[in-house]
Amino acid sequence: MPTVADPDTVSLVADLCDYIRANLETPLTLSHLGKQAGLSPAHLQRVFKRVVGLSPRRFADACRLDRLKTKLRGGDTVTTAMTAAGYGSSSRLYERAADQLGMTPGQYQKGGPVAIRFTTAKCDLGWVLLAATEKGICWLSFADSVTQAETALRAEFPAAAVNRNDGELEPWLAELQRHLAGDQPHIELPLDVRATAFQRRVWDALLAIPYGETRSYREVAEAIGAPTAARAVARACATNPVAVIVPCHRVIGTDGKLHGYAGGAHRKKKLLATEQKS
Repeated sequence: MPTVADPDTVSLVADLCDYIRANLETPLTLSHLGKQAGLSPAHLQRVFKRVVGLSPRRFADACRLDRLKTKLRGGDTVTTAMTAAGYGSSSRLYERAADQLGMTPGQYQKGGPVAIRFTTAKCDLGWVLLAATEKGICWLSFADSVTQAETALRAEFPAAAVNRNDGELEPWLAELQRHLAGDQPHIELPLDVRATAFQRRVWDALLAIPYGETRSYREVAEAIGAPTAARAVARACATNPVAVIVPCHRVIGTDGKLHGYAGGAHRKKKLLATEQKS
């Protein structure tokens, strides 16, 4: 029986991940997946979790949620989106989707029953947009223009009550700008973000990376107890909705290169240079 470190085993699990993504509408039990992989259910569970960092069920849940959000944003009806994402008509699965979204699928499609305020400012990285609900910051991103920044915000929260409010958000923006300039290494701003259990583990690990230092995706994977889940860590970094506050820019490749950053590699380079100089 191959070990988890065996490339063949990692490849087998990668194939299983592809199979899960392609068959979300079917009952993906451990028994079913075990037959697909030629492993016993118990062994499959252990190997999959060590390689991916999630159980097959949690991985499938995350895939369903991603597909559901994509379908809802694309204009599909709730019923069509739920079916396409593998939730079907089960009330139990509907409740699970609502719990993961933080609102019902119908509310998410409409943008959610939430008011979002935002503000923008010019900085060395281009334009920064900070958006918040009444509970805390829900979005922070960089862009080349205000229009580009607002478009990204509205795409994430389609048809929500999104309005500019520079005055109320000025204190948070000022603190962020001091941080970006290297004058305030540590910031503690309230957040209101949704995350899967795995994303939460990764983001917590990112918050533990000291200012001015970096970690590789593999090191972050090891820090959360999933040493072979570097790819999943990279995905969690890529889906971080609050750049800088959750410092995904501090994660680099094992080769030292500045791999993928939603705001662009040039911004990642500037952020790290500022932190390492301060």
